[in-house]
Amino acid sequence: MNSKDIRNEFESDFGRIIFSPALRRMHDKTQVFPLTTDDNIHSRLTHSNEVMSIGYTFGLKLCASEKIQRRTNKSEQELCRILPVILKNICLIHDIGNAPFGHFGETIISNYFQEVDKRQEIFFKDLEEHQKRDFFNYDGNAQGLRVLTKLQILNDRYGLNLTFATLGSYLKYPNQSEINKKRKELSDEQKKKLPIESAKHGVFYSESDFFDLIINECGLKVGEKILRHPLCYLMEAADSIAYLIMDMEDGFNKKLFPIKYIQSLFEKKDDAISKSIVDICSNKILEDNSKIVSIRISLIDYFVDLAFNVFINKLEEIEAGEFSAELIEQDNLKIYTILKEISGNIFQSREINYLETTGYAVFKGLLDYYTKFLFHENEDFTRRAKSLISKSVIDCAIEDSLSDICKNYKPDIKKGDQELDPSKVAQFKKLNEDQINKPLSREEKDELLTLRNYILSTTKPQFEDLSNYYKLRVIIDFISGMTDQFALNHFQKISGQKI
Repeated sequence: MNSKDIRNEFESDFGRIIFSPALRRMHDKTQVFPLTTDDNIHSRLTHSNEVMSIGYTFGLKLCASEKIQRRTNKSEQELCRILPVILKNICLIHDIGNAPFGHFGETIISNYFQEVDKRQEIFFKDLEEHQKRDFFNYDGNAQGLRVLTKLQILNDRYGLNLTFATLGSYLKYPNQSEINKKRKELSDEQKKKLPIESAKHGVFYSESDFFDLIINECGLKVGEKILRHPLCYLMEAADSIAYLIMDMEDGFNKKLFPIKYIQSLFEKKDDAISKSIVDICSNKILEDNSKIVSIRISLIDYFVDLAFNVFINKLEEIEAGEFSAELIEQDNLKIYTILKEISGNIFQSREINYLETTGYAVFKGLLDYYTKFLFHENEDFTRRAKSLISKSVIDCAIEDSLSDICKNYKPDIKKGDQELDPSKVAQFKKLNEDQINKPLSREEKDELLTLRNYILSTTKPQFEDLSNYYKLRVIIDFISGMTDQFALNHFQKISGQKI
C-alpha cells in the first residue's frame, strides 16, 4: 500500500476493479438479450452495478448486526470500511469472466469441446483428464478468477493484485473436481445433501496454485473439504435478486407481457407482499412504467430482508459447510418461485431464440477458425491467426508455462541463445512453489520478477512453445474476453463477410 493512500486494502481493490479493462468491456456483454440495440435493456455492466448496490446494502446490515460485531470483535464503524466494501467488490466482479452472448456462450464452449473429444482431434486427445474438464465444463466463474489473477497482466503475474479476502469471497464454486450435473433437477431437500460448492466447475487447472493459496489464506478448508466464503452467499443472493427482478422488468419493457400478467401471478396468494404487488398493479392512478418500478422496489426490499435473516440464522451452518442452498430459495411464501417462472418464460421468447442462434453461429465460427489455424501444420496460416490475438493473452499463457518452458528449453546456437543458469531456474521454481503456501514478501516478489525476466530474455518463448492445453487457453481467453459486438464484427471479418 502507498503510505499516502487514505484507503484501506479493500478500498484499493475497488479502485483496481473500477479501472480494469475487463470491467469496462462488460458494457457490451449480454445479460438476457444478446446483441440488442435497445439501450433500456440490461448489459452485464448495468446488472453488475445493480448487484453491487444490493450487496452494499447487505454489507451495511452486517455492520449493524450485533451478532457480527461480537464475532468479529469490531464496532459498527470499524466494520463499515470492510464488509460493505468487500461485498461491493465481489458483486461488481461476479460476472467479469462471462463470455459473449451470456450463459449461452458457456454452453457453446462446453458442447464444442465435447464434440472435439468425440472426433479424437489430435490437438485435444492427449490432454490430461483434469485439463479436458476445464473445457467440457467451461464456466464464467472459473474464467473470472483467471481474469482477476492473471489476464489483467502488467509487470508481474498477479493480475489485479487483489486481496485474498476479495478473491476468496469471489469464489462461488471453489471446485476443480467433477460437478454435480443433476443438482438442478433435485428438490430442495435433496440439494441439501450435495455441497453447493460443487454445483459448477469453478476453478481451472491453470489457476490451481492461486486457488490453493487463496483457500489457505482465507481458512476455507475444513479437513479435506473446501468451503465457500460466507460473504459469497450474500453476493449470490444479490445476484439472484437483481437478475430475477430485472429480468421481469426487461420482459415488461420489451412488451413480452403486460402488468396484468404479473398481477395474475400474485393475486391468488394471501401474504402481505403479494397483496401489495396486486394493489400496485390495480392502481388506476399510476402509469404502467411507474407500477413496474414500484413492484421492483417492493420485491427487492422483500428479498433483501429474507436473504439477510436466513444468513444470520444459518451462519454457523454456513461456516461449517453444512448449508447447501441459495439464501433466497429459503422462501416459504414462494415469491422466488413466481419470479423464476417469469424469467423462464422470457428465455423462451422468439427474439431471444433468434439472437442466440446468431450468437451460436458467431461463437462456433470463431472456435472453428482459431482451433483450425493455430494448430495447422502450415506455418503461414498459424502466423496469420496468431497475429489477430491480443499479445497480452499470449503473454499470460507464457507466464503460466514458464516452468514447462524451462524444463523443455534447448538453446538455439544459431540464434546465439545463452544456456539457462540451473541455480537461477531452481530458485525461480522454489519461489513459485513457496507462494502456493504463503504470500511472498516484497523482496521475494522482486526476486521472482527478476528471475522471470531473466528466463524470458534467455529463452525468448513464443506461442509455438506452449503446450496444447495452454494454446487452447489462449483461444478461450481471447474469445471469452470479447464483447458481443466485437465478436460479431471479428467473425464477419475472418469469414469474409465484412472487410
